[in-house]
Amino acid sequence: MIKRIGILTSGGDAPGMNNAIRAVVRAGLSYGLEVYGIYDGYRGLINGEIKRLDRKSVSDIVNRGGTILRTARLPEFKDENVRKKGVEVLQSFGIEALVVIGGDGSYMGAKKLTEMGINCVGLPGTIDNDIASTDYTIGFDTCLNTICDCVDKIRDTTESHSRCSIIEVMGNHCGDLALMSGLAEGAEMILTPDHPIPEEEIIKTLKEMHDADSDKRAILIVSEKLYPDIQAFARLIQEKTGFDTRADVLGHVQRGGSPSAFDRILAARMGAYAVDILVEGRGGRCVGLVNNKIVDYDIYEALALPRDKHVSMLRLIDLLK
Repeated sequence: MIKRIGILTSGGDAPGMNNAIRAVVRAGLSYGLEVYGIYDGYRGLINGEIKRLDRKSVSDIVNRGGTILRTARLPEFKDENVRKKGVEVLQSFGIEALVVIGGDGSYMGAKKLTEMGINCVGLPGTIDNDIASTDYTIGFDTCLNTICDCVDKIRDTTESHSRCSIIEVMGNHCGDLALMSGLAEGAEMILTPDHPIPEEEIIKTLKEMHDADSDKRAILIVSEKLYPDIQAFARLIQEKTGFDTRADVLGHVQRGGSPSAFDRILAARMGAYAVDILVEGRGGRCVGLVNNKIVDYDIYEALALPRDKHVSMLRLIDLLK
């Protein structure tokens, strides 16, 4: 049986990562394992920024956003020689297995390390919900609630001035945050990579709304990267429809905040399950939530899955127009 495991967070931070760290540490200790925290992701692994964790190390972190292990990106980890150095560092600490919390890129690093003799398990930590092997990622629910809170506040001034508000939310190339927040907020339009609407149709619809009722307001939720210049898009809408139009980019406020109860519980379930997998001697796996059950996949299999898990909600949005 293994005796020492490590844990790191990689890529963008997400609320709930600390809960996953706590679960891994507590579950590992319950098996009699030594648990080591690796700071600053794969970069910290290469640099040997590693410290043993105990129960006290993870006390009072359940309500904290971000990650106590900090995080970083290391594109160079794709290089086999860089990974070899990482393996050597792990071996020098006697660390036999690793839990990696992050997104797709972090998963690939975990799979490659497994192929080099260090069993790894990936946990889906990303606000974007862009990992197809799980219904929900750690941090998504908290981010979604943050967006809804922001939109509620923007709605007040939108209604007061009879404006059109275009609100850009995060998600990278995944439209789940826009899709879910738009549905929750009753947005007049939701624009995502999976649900693009031609520009002429957007203008036509908004102009009809404006001309039919001068007191009408409109809220559009837009996925980031869909429009390279969201301010220019807002100016176009104002020019073509008559709506006084404003664009709001919510930005990194979406990443922060105390994790929701859902994210705390999800992270705890996934973290404990990851330790179970490593104790069983398995690696190259990633953990997911599917139909409210915690499951695991081979990482290559998970990365090959199509990202269309919530597209069915588009039909619901059409019905509620």
